[in-house]
Amino acid sequence: MDWGTELWDQFDVLERHTQWGLDLLDRYVKFVKERTEVEQAYAKQLRSLVKKYLPKRPIKDDPESKFSQQQSFVQILQEVNDFAGQRELVAENLGVRVCLELTKYSQEIKQERKMHFQEGRRAQQQLENGFKQLEHSKRKFERDCREAEKAAQTAERLDQDINATKADVEKAKQQAHLRSHMAEESKNEYAAQLQRFNRDQAHFYFSQMPQIFDKLQDMDERRAARLGAGYGLLSAAELQVVPIIAKCLEGMKVAADAVDPKNDSQVLIELHKSGFARPGDVEFEDFSQPMNRAPSDSSLGTPSDGRPELRGSGRSRAMRWPFGKKNKPRPPPLSPLGGPLPSALPNRPPSPRSGRDPLAILSEISKSVKPRLATLRSLRGSRGTVVTEDFSHLPPEQQRKRLQQQLEERSRELQKEVDQREALKKMKDVYEKTPQMGDPASLEPRITETLSNIERLKLEVQKYEAWLAEAESRVLSNKGDSLGRPARPPDPPASAPPDGSSDSSTSQDNKESSGEPGPEEGQDAPIYTEFEEDFEEEPASPIGHCVAIYHFEGSSEGTISMAEGEGLSLMEEDKGDGWTRVRRKEGGEGYVPTSYLRVSLN
Repeated sequence: MDWGTELWDQFDVLERHTQWGLDLLDRYVKFVKERTEVEQAYAKQLRSLVKKYLPKRPIKDDPESKFSQQQSFVQILQEVNDFAGQRELVAENLGVRVCLELTKYSQEIKQERKMHFQEGRRAQQQLENGFKQLEHSKRKFERDCREAEKAAQTAERLDQDINATKADVEKAKQQAHLRSHMAEESKNEYAAQLQRFNRDQAHFYFSQMPQIFDKLQDMDERRAARLGAGYGLLSAAELQVVPIIAKCLEGMKVAADAVDPKNDSQVLIELHKSGFARPGDVEFEDFSQPMNRAPSDSSLGTPSDGRPELRGSGRSRAMRWPFGKKNKPRPPPLSPLGGPLPSALPNRPPSPRSGRDPLAILSEISKSVKPRLATLRSLRGSRGTVVTEDFSHLPPEQQRKRLQQQLEERSRELQKEVDQREALKKMKDVYEKTPQMGDPASLEPRITETLSNIERLKLEVQKYEAWLAEAESRVLSNKGDSLGRPARPPDPPASAPPDGSSDSSTSQDNKESSGEPGPEEGQDAPIYTEFEEDFEEEPASPIGHCVAIYHFEGSSEGTISMAEGEGLSLMEEDKGDGWTRVRRKEGGEGYVPTSYLRVSLN
């Protein structure tokens, strides 16, 4: 079925329908164009959002980039950025393959439709002109027939009239004959015109217009097919990016699964572990006892052996200052005013009273303690610290890590320069053997520059090695101090725990190298000699139980041996360095690797 046969008389309907089809095509193109703008705006906003939340600092300068949470967030932002790129690709494909092509095709279809309808209107105009000519010849034939009949009646009437002259009768007969001849010619012309119009009308309705309508039908079907293909391009543009978008979503899922809380906790330890030993407890200062200079009845007096004695109710735990050592020779205690106390002066009898009020002396003693406490707080550092080349402004552990990084970088640069020097030497040998390949003398400046760089890097490596050795000794010293008291476990199993003999000397060297004043320096020295008295500690009760998973041979000082499957009492949890303090059932207490235990707390 075609339009030329079934819709031969629906010219106006076909004109409206084809116009509606073109309007629909234009509406779809406009829709896709606006959809493209939406996609572009969406992608632009996504990229702006990603740029807003991406870290501003480089990765190597941003400590937060070491955490899996931050890495996953950055990866999600990158996946969102890739997703935005796919939206831009969708917009580009829709703009090129749909908007541009369909707009061009719409213009072509409009021109073709215009041509077909112009041809149809010309055919209609020709048929209408033929019909007008037919009507004109018909009216002329009708008029001539009436005139001929009227002339014949007039001639007959004159012929019957006896009063009419012969001349009038002849004239009337001639007129009637003339009119009859004209009517015959009009009849012949009308018949010819009618035959011609019928032929043109048959051609119009059975040949000419059906062909035009068939062309319009073909044009409209091609337009509909192209529009359907345009509909398909809308989904094809989406399907084209679906695999990559799926990869983006999969990457987001992988980033979400990559968050490792335990690893982040370890990274935080590695980033901010200072390496300082923990400070001891602050001693109780008993101001309720009266000050007495006599060594026999003074609660803060100085015994005969030169060490201060602190008396109080109950048991006291030994105080261990992170800046002081026990069993060191002590100078005579000084008064708050800088001179020796009366009880420490030789050949002077003890005096129960002095010229100053004891409460005033205690007030000055408390004032002399404050600078030391400020020194303890200064371990945390401040924002205004001046950055030095040896990173001495950092805590010991962080200084060691930064020095280790710098040493590794310098070592890599040194190895690179050494490899370059070897390559230049080989190239020079080749040039000497085959002069046509190059001038050996042209390589001398580069070789000299490389040697200079090697010497410079060697000096820097030696410098950083010395600084690193000093930093490591400081870290070991602090760990030695911690191992000397139960509040701090030794090193992780990766390195042997420091022994007690080296701890004392290392810690003392660390204190001297760090510039920390000893007890004999300054006016507040007697304060610490008074608070450094050793007291016996009560044995601590277990806080849990544990079972040895592996055998461990405790060969280092501070550690104990244990057999696989042996039950132990847990005395102190792991403080983050990989060691746990335990007690054996048959006696003996020390540190073992935490990873060798299965722990259950009370």
